[in-house]
Amino acid sequence: MIKAFISIYRPRFAKTIVYMLQSTEYDLKAYLAWFWRTQNFANIMYRRTLDVTRRAEALLILLRIGLYTQTLVGVVITIIGIADNTTQYIYFGLALVAGAPVIWAHLIVLPIWLARVFIVVPKEKVMIRESEKTFTEFTGPKIAVAGSYGKTTMKELLYTVLSEGKKVAATPGNKNVLVSHARFAKSLDGDEDILIIEYGEGKPGDVAKFAGYTRPTHVVITGIAPAHLDQYKTLDAAAKDIFSVTQKVDPSRVYVNKTNATEPYIEKGYETYGISRALGWKISDVEVAITGTTFTMKKGKKRLELFTGLVGEHLLGPVAFAAALAHEFGLSDKQIIAGVAKTKPYEHRMQPYPLSGGWVIDDTYNGNIEGIRAGTQLLSKLPARRKFYVTPGLVDQGEETEQVHIEMGQLIAEANPDVVVLMNNSVTQYIEAGLRNKNYQGEVRIETKPLEFYTNLDQFIAKDDLILMQNDWTDNYA
Repeated sequence: MIKAFISIYRPRFAKTIVYMLQSTEYDLKAYLAWFWRTQNFANIMYRRTLDVTRRAEALLILLRIGLYTQTLVGVVITIIGIADNTTQYIYFGLALVAGAPVIWAHLIVLPIWLARVFIVVPKEKVMIRESEKTFTEFTGPKIAVAGSYGKTTMKELLYTVLSEGKKVAATPGNKNVLVSHARFAKSLDGDEDILIIEYGEGKPGDVAKFAGYTRPTHVVITGIAPAHLDQYKTLDAAAKDIFSVTQKVDPSRVYVNKTNATEPYIEKGYETYGISRALGWKISDVEVAITGTTFTMKKGKKRLELFTGLVGEHLLGPVAFAAALAHEFGLSDKQIIAGVAKTKPYEHRMQPYPLSGGWVIDDTYNGNIEGIRAGTQLLSKLPARRKFYVTPGLVDQGEETEQVHIEMGQLIAEANPDVVVLMNNSVTQYIEAGLRNKNYQGEVRIETKPLEFYTNLDQFIAKDDLILMQNDWTDNYA
C-alpha cells in the first residue's frame, strides 16, 4: 500500500500517465478506468515504452508544467503559512502538493477532450461526408475486407498481387475505422482501378456503417473467432455484425474463408476459399520452409506454380484466393506468379527473422485462438534444435476467456516445444491448466518482466533454435 502511494510521486509519473493515454489510444473512458484500478503506478510501462510522438511530447510537457507549477505553489503557500503561523495556509499548501499527481492525471484529459469536441470531430465529420461522395462515384471494384482476424494480411496480399496488372489503392496499415477510410479517400489520385478497404469491428453496428459509406462491390470475410467479446458478448453476435457487410453485395462477389466458424453464415451463391481450394482452384504440392512456401494451383487445364514469402499452410488459402481473384480480374499467369512471389509477412504477423544463429517468428500482433492453432501447427512441423513458444495469452475474450486459454495451453502442448515462456498475467493459470491437461513434459517459464525479456531475446536464443512469439498484451490489461 505504501509503495502504491509513493508510486504517484515518482519522477516518471508524468511519463506513465501519457503512456497510459497513448496505450488506450486516447480513449478517455478507458484511460480513467485504468487509472482508478491501478494499485501501483511503478508497475505500469513494463511491457512497452512510450512512443514519443508530437502529441505525446506536447502532453508530457503540459503535464509536467502543471505538476511542477502546482507543487511549487503548494510549497510557497505552505512556507507562508509556517511563517505566519496560519494553519489553513499550511493545510492548503500541503494538500496542493500531495494532490498534484491525482489532480493533473485528470486535468490532462481536458485539452484532449476540448481538442476532440471542437477541432477533431467537426473536421472528421466533414471528411467523412466528402469520402462518401468519393466512394459512391468510384466505378471500379471496391473490395471490403472484414473478419475477426487476418484482415491486414489479406488486404496486403490482394494489394501486392493485383498491383502487378492494375492500379490499386488500399487502406494503410491496420487503419480500419470510418475516419481512416475518409483519410484514405482523400489520398486517392482518382485514376485507380481497384480499391481495397479494411473494416474493423470494435462494436455492434460498425461494419454495417462502414459498408454504408464505402459501398463495396466485393467482400472478403477472412474468418470468425473470439475477439472484441467485451463489446459483442457472443461469437454469434460478432459473426452477424461482420457478415452484415454482405447485405447489399452480389452473392457471387462475396468470398468467405470456409471454416467451422464461418460455415453457418455462408449463403447460397457465396464463393469460398481455404487451405485446399480457392474459387474452384485446387491447391497441392505444398512445401513449407522458414523462408517461404511453395505450392501448385490447378483449375481445369490451368496450372500455376507459385512461391510466397509467407510461412505456414494456414496462409495458403489467403494467398491462393488472391491469385484466383487476380485471374478473375484479368491478370496474366506471369503477372500472378510475379505478384505472389512478392508477397511477404506483414509486420508482427508470422514474420520470421534470423537471430544469433537461430530463427524467430514474430506473430505478436493481437490474435485469436485460430491464430494460435495455426502457429502451433507450424511450430510442430518446422525443424529446429530447440523449440520455444512465447506468449502472454489473448485479450478481449469475454466470457470465453478461461475456456479459450485452456484450449490454447492444450494446442501448445500438442506442438510439444522444448520450452514454453508465459508472460505473467490474469490468464497464465488457464494456459498452464491446458498444458497440464495434455501432460506437457517440457519446461515452463513464467516471466514477470516482459519488456526485459523481449529486449534481451538475443541472450535467450542459440544456433539452430526456433522461437515462435504469439500475441501481445498491453499494460491496460490485467
